[in-house]
Amino acid sequence: MSESRDTKVDFILKELTLSCQTEDEDVPGSSSTVEIQDNKLVCVEYPGVVTNVDKMLETLGGEKTVSKTFNHDNRRLELRYRPKDPFCHSLCGNRFPSTNLLLRVRRRVRKKDPKDAEIQMDVLGVIGTTYKFQGMSDFQYLAVHSEGGKETSLYDKIILRKSENQEFFEQPMPYFLPPAAFSRLDSPVDYYYRPDIFQNTMPVNKSNFIGLNRNRRPHNAIFVSFTDPAVPTESLEAARSNWARVCVKENDKQAEEQMKKMFESRPIWSRNAVKANINIHPEKLKLLLPVCAYYMVTGPWRSLWVKLGYDPRKCKEAKIYQLLDFRIRCSTKHGYSLSDMPVKAKRSALDYSLPITFNKAGPQVASVMELSAQEGPGSSRDQTPLSYQLKESSYIFREGMLPPHRQMFYQLCDLDEKSLKQVIDQKSKEEICDERDGWCVVGTTDKLRDLISGMIKKIIRAQKPSLPEYPKKHRRTRQKKTNPRFGCRG
Repeated sequence: MSESRDTKVDFILKELTLSCQTEDEDVPGSSSTVEIQDNKLVCVEYPGVVTNVDKMLETLGGEKTVSKTFNHDNRRLELRYRPKDPFCHSLCGNRFPSTNLLLRVRRRVRKKDPKDAEIQMDVLGVIGTTYKFQGMSDFQYLAVHSEGGKETSLYDKIILRKSENQEFFEQPMPYFLPPAAFSRLDSPVDYYYRPDIFQNTMPVNKSNFIGLNRNRRPHNAIFVSFTDPAVPTESLEAARSNWARVCVKENDKQAEEQMKKMFESRPIWSRNAVKANINIHPEKLKLLLPVCAYYMVTGPWRSLWVKLGYDPRKCKEAKIYQLLDFRIRCSTKHGYSLSDMPVKAKRSALDYSLPITFNKAGPQVASVMELSAQEGPGSSRDQTPLSYQLKESSYIFREGMLPPHRQMFYQLCDLDEKSLKQVIDQKSKEEICDERDGWCVVGTTDKLRDLISGMIKKIIRAQKPSLPEYPKKHRRTRQKKTNPRFGCRG
């Protein structure tokens, strides 16, 4: 057993006498040593006068909720003044590290001589975390309906407190759909109706009215819409110069040659398809793609990279390169619920900046300008080369394969399944490319989505364990006894 070490804290006393003193008489203003118990405590600065501890804990969600909040560093403590009201917007407390002490001070006075008082002080523990409610509560909206100068409460009509029959859900009810939050911030800001200095310094782009501060990133890519009359035949000079500045290693030159061969064999590629066939740094890929292709913004080939000089609107052979925006259907109507879904979502609700959470500073992303310096010749000669290549399932679909994400952007040529190819091979009688269906027959995308959803449904049902079968119990049929007085004679 290791010997326990008691922490000692020295401090200055002012007109305070400690219990358990030595025989020497203490002088006011002298120092003393106090033993501290090894108890770690959490402090909550409650914004109110506490007269009932149980009701106070109920407004914080109880001890379990406080413990769960304490286990997450980026979680804020919620306080609801009306804990039984589901429409009550919470007041959030911020978490701060602290080094405070919790003291218990007792003052004993003799009845015969009130001036003779003894003060005893004990240190109960160290407060390492403190929650402070520094902001304001969000706007509150009660579930009340006002009509004809009278206010009627809606809580008993819209809150399900017990199992109800169908009449409860079919009764007439006024619309009551308040938002989850009214204010995005809980701290006041002095606005003073002053103009934004940063916005005035930015060049104004009249074609981008939404978000003046968010312009396109300077990768010098050429964006083409479906309604544009012509397509570009060569890349911009700025795109070529940017790639020449970053292309310093032999692997980069090989990636450039491989990219050109890919667009010669197949004129249209998705970004995931390129990533699955070329091993190159993602930041460098952003600079290499504008050198070899242009980007389609709208139409059947939207969000795809097209070879320079190739116009898919004039070539019927480009039908196989059209885009299919597929999303996994998740509902009991399609045979499985959200809990049965084996494909997890890309983003979780915990990733968003909610009022009850705060974001911490994360690691800085590597800059493209520093790639040439970091990956210069001989800088990483002994290191294992990194692989940025994606898997084949990121852009190809086959029977028996689950998509890696709930939303996938497939090209028709990457749907490797017999029944899907039969739908794609149907020839359209139209001689003009349609903005929605392209060169395909009208309704082709809907048929493909239904077929792929049916295949995924079979896979999920096969992976789900079947329920055990129990032998059926035969019900005993009771024979009715005929009354001799009223029975029929055989």
